[in-house]
Amino acid sequence: MGVILRMRLLDIRYQFPMVIQRLMRGVVFRGDISQRNVYITFDDGPVPQVTPALLDLLDVYGVKATFFCVGENVQRYPDLARKVMQRGHTLACHTYHHLRGWSVSTTDYLNDVALAEQTMRSVLGPGWNNTRLFRPPHGRMTWPQYRALRATHRIVLWDVLTHDYDAAHYSAKRIHSLVQRLVREGSIITFHDSVKAQPVMLDAVEKTITTLQQSGYSFLRL
Repeated sequence: MGVILRMRLLDIRYQFPMVIQRLMRGVVFRGDISQRNVYITFDDGPVPQVTPALLDLLDVYGVKATFFCVGENVQRYPDLARKVMQRGHTLACHTYHHLRGWSVSTTDYLNDVALAEQTMRSVLGPGWNNTRLFRPPHGRMTWPQYRALRATHRIVLWDVLTHDYDAAHYSAKRIHSLVQRLVREGSIITFHDSVKAQPVMLDAVEKTITTLQQSGYSFLRL
């Protein structure tokens, strides 16, 4: 019993506690739980050092994903952003400057989201985000920011956070083991399309995809 309790407490680092999920009405933590599907997502891109190899890897396994893009990166690498969309993936907003919501005012935060969406619309066309998906960087927003965005967006967090951005402590093998332990129907699994995650991310993604496909899971976009 003590071991199980300790494991559940450790899982808070990777999954949001149920009390948080109940408080944050309208936020998506899992997708459809009625089928053996999971949703793989990538934050922070696109970046030329990582995204092309990631797209090729996803193509190999026939997986479509959801990319929560930083508007500043879309502005810098418009052709790469368009390539993500052309490969059949969903692109969504992750603010323009990758802001921590706790450190800025609600007005500044909402303006940054609007700037990101304006940038992505100019690069990708008017229909790029018809579902109005949004993920806050670091999963952090103030309550007023959350209430304002809830009225206009589908705020998406996650069911499994891989910590691939912490390559010093999370190897691809450890991430793979973590996902295997926590994944369930409808899980939204979060990786990072970033230089920081590059040392472990691609290997961890490939291990995750092959294992879950062998276990009968299908990968869907949000």
